[in-house]
Amino acid sequence: MSPLRLVFMGTPDLARTVLAQLADDARFALVAVVAQPDKPTGRGLQLTPPPVKTEALARNLPVLQPLKAREPGFLDQLRALAPDAIAVAAYGQILPQALLDIPRHGCLNVHTSLLPRWRGAAPIQWALAEGDAETGVTIMRMEAGLDTGPAISEVRTAITAEDTGQTLHDRLAILGGKLLCDTLPRYVAGELPPRPQPVDGVTYARKITKDDGRLDWNLPAQVLDRRLRAFTSWPGGFAFLPAEPKPRLLKIHRAEPLARGIPATPGTVLAADRHGLVIACGEGALRLTEVQPEGSRRMTVEQFLAGHRVERLL
Repeated sequence: MSPLRLVFMGTPDLARTVLAQLADDARFALVAVVAQPDKPTGRGLQLTPPPVKTEALARNLPVLQPLKAREPGFLDQLRALAPDAIAVAAYGQILPQALLDIPRHGCLNVHTSLLPRWRGAAPIQWALAEGDAETGVTIMRMEAGLDTGPAISEVRTAITAEDTGQTLHDRLAILGGKLLCDTLPRYVAGELPPRPQPVDGVTYARKITKDDGRLDWNLPAQVLDRRLRAFTSWPGGFAFLPAEPKPRLLKIHRAEPLARGIPATPGTVLAADRHGLVIACGEGALRLTEVQPEGSRRMTVEQFLAGHRVERLL
């Protein structure tokens, strides 16, 4: 059987992991890789290729980088490639119907949640932040709606108390690549017919903003712990130290929830010693163990307390 002709569309690290697995599988012939355009990064605003482009070039795969996926010239390029299917993972744009119609077996998306839960931009982080016991990857056939297409296959994984947004991201990237490789041949052979997503249980994972990283001490400690872990590595968790003329940013890199805390106004420092900085929450308390004051390096709380006296956090 001839290898399936695939176009792969993706941009960030998660997509690079999926692309690497496809490229290593002899059942597939990657005829092109599509990524978002290079973007300026760093202080010098130097144009930097996305991770998928870097991976594709290292493997001598042709790369296309249209500004918009609906550009007529780009669509003509895809039609000329005559792919059997298009595989998509975290590409970063909603694909137009004209593109979805090009491959004879359609476009298959690697979505990092158990659809229909957590459709949208940030399913990994919100599954963790909202306290889901498990998450996973769904391979779906794409349609014009936002992650509304019929599901073809899925794999599940438990969310542990040690998971962060980064560890979950890395695990789901590997699981998603393997699932895609296992699904594509069986789907094309008609062994895995797509099934409509359930009407019930739909939730949306909105895009994360920097403000999502600010800790609201009125929330329970367990919730703050999940949010701290979910938003690793961006935007991270942070609070503010009271200061004049304006409060100073305090990044919080490591913490643990305490089931019980002394009743106090949320944000009050309950204890400050070498074991950590214990902050009163709406329920329980959060013990901070690794922080980073504005303009300084990452440090243990013991090191931080050597130069700071703190009675509350904002």
